[in-house]
Amino acid sequence: MSSVVNVVLPVFALILLGYLCRRSGRMGPTGASELNRFVVWLGLPALLFSVVATSTWEQLWQPGFIAAFAIGCLGVFAFTLAYRMLQKQPLVDASLDALGASYANTGYVGIPLCMLVLGDEALQPAMVASIVVVCVLFAIALACVETGLHAGQGVLRTLGKVSSALARNPLVIAPLLGALWAASGLQLPVPLATLLKLLGAAAAPCALVSLGLFLAQPQPEGRVQGVWPLVGLKLVVQPLITWYLAFQVFELPTLWAYSALLLAALPTGTGPYMLAEFYGREGSRVSRVVLLSTLGSLISLSLILVLLPV
Repeated sequence: MSSVVNVVLPVFALILLGYLCRRSGRMGPTGASELNRFVVWLGLPALLFSVVATSTWEQLWQPGFIAAFAIGCLGVFAFTLAYRMLQKQPLVDASLDALGASYANTGYVGIPLCMLVLGDEALQPAMVASIVVVCVLFAIALACVETGLHAGQGVLRTLGKVSSALARNPLVIAPLLGALWAASGLQLPVPLATLLKLLGAAAAPCALVSLGLFLAQPQPEGRVQGVWPLVGLKLVVQPLITWYLAFQVFELPTLWAYSALLLAALPTGTGPYMLAEFYGREGSRVSRVVLLSTLGSLISLSLILVLLPV
């Protein structure tokens, strides 16, 4: 149990510090947004680029891991989307709910957690999972939202908007550039490698503090319907699907199997809320999902760490 506390406590302590800094006024209302910009545009891209640029194709291409993690999150997304549509919810709002139930916080919580639990080698599966979340799941959700907003305007226009959004996403561009660098066979120059190392080292703590700042923002008043089912899908159903596929079906190597389970059990990231804000949709439900899944993951992740012989 002490080892679990040693791993979980630093991660959630950083989130708590961000929360307290916002609540006490030590950081202002724009703190979460500005720190998030650093993480998205500098910290995480530097980390993703350096990992891919210094890795081999054999290290990153793990089809069993990709299938286990992707089926878990995409299955939950599809189920939630279909269920919400059957409830006569608009496609845009149904897509945001589905994303809230399946969007694992791989970048902000997953990368530091996996590295603390499984060592630096776990950065590779965490990075692959981040690419699946950002490039596949988020792209599908974005396509569904755009389809709902531009119904009748044609598939090509919708695909163009989605492609344009992904092409401007630094979390997509960075690993692609890293792959091109790795393919060239060149070594990273020492100054560039040092710069990337400094930026990458700042990514995890800044991301966790940023999440705490976000969670400290005022929550909507009153009861919001439909939150707990989405939290249950994220913290219970998705990890169970991924566990079965990773351990029973694909029988992944220990590092990749444990990483798949931990990454699937992560709380909902802030991406769905940011998407709701960007499109001017009601974000109260997905905001509560982010908050409650983050608090609930303190228990669920601790339980997983107790059960896994890591």
